[in-house]
Amino acid sequence: MADTGILIVGVGGQGTLLSSRILGEVALRSGLDVKVSEVHGMAQRGGSVVTHVRFGEKIYSPLVGMGQADFILAFEKLEALRWAGYLKKGGIIISNAQEIPPIPVTMGYQKYPENINGTLADIATTCMVDAGKIASDCGSAKAVNVVLLGVLASRLDFEKELWLKIIEETVPPKTVEINKEAFKRGYEAILEKREIRYKN
Repeated sequence: MADTGILIVGVGGQGTLLSSRILGEVALRSGLDVKVSEVHGMAQRGGSVVTHVRFGEKIYSPLVGMGQADFILAFEKLEALRWAGYLKKGGIIISNAQEIPPIPVTMGYQKYPENINGTLADIATTCMVDAGKIASDCGSAKAVNVVLLGVLASRLDFEKELWLKIIEETVPPKTVEINKEAFKRGYEAILEKREIRYKN
């Protein structure tokens, strides 16, 4: 597999770090060199969180440079827009349709940007998925991160069964079946064409 760089972005409490660990373990068990760098920032206060994940035959730096990400996996739309500059030409944005207004917006100092979907589609091919609804349908709104991981997995060359095995080993035992179902639904979401916008 060619060297691949992925930015996983969201806000504190959305499970971005768990997703990066699952992704990293899948790549590692597939025989690749893996580097993961977590940036917590103000995560505990609902602030922006970003994780850099790189894997390939030999990876020297854990960080994805500007304009070098093959994928941006965003757990919130504004975060997708915030980090879009890291995407390489021909890269793909996978984003949750959810909107979580940042503190300046909730306090009335700023407005949440309009038409983020269209702006993202102008930047790159964008898969916008209502991961919250899918997760809730599976039995837990907290499974949004695994739904989105499933969407990403459908675009990567790792065995689906390996993903499911590592999810089973990683998530709390009581949530295994919910998370496995959430992953499967995410994996199939693009096939159902919920929303894919191709860059013109």
